[in-house]
Amino acid sequence: MILGFDPGRDKCGVAVMETNRQLHFHQVVDSAKAIAIVEQLCQQFPIELIVMGNQTTAKNWQQKIESSLSLSKPIVMVDERNSSLEARDRYWEMFPPQGFTKLIPQGMRLPPRPVDDIVAILLIERYLSS
Repeated sequence: MILGFDPGRDKCGVAVMETNRQLHFHQVVDSAKAIAIVEQLCQQFPIELIVMGNQTTAKNWQQKIESSLSLSKPIVMVDERNSSLEARDRYWEMFPPQGFTKLIPQGMRLPPRPVDDIVAILLIERYLSS
């Protein structure tokens, strides 16, 4: 299994997916709790690899993860350009609009919640496709 991690200053996206692309977990978490949640997921699932976005605060987060005593997983950096825009579209595929929201053109719809967890899913998929 692969853990996807979309690092951020205030919040992070986390996802767990098998190499056959079966999704087991995805959530947006507070940055202050991110390392503890990543550790918990590594205990809960047989994580072999951490895939992380390479923008914003990536280097700092990579150091935090590597310095965590209980995490000894390889970390692969993946290009995360345009992943936030792609995650918005994926959100509506995963959670189709209901009611009046259906009438709004997809390009104008904004998801009602942060999509950092969906970015983490996309990062895993990008790694698997490379």
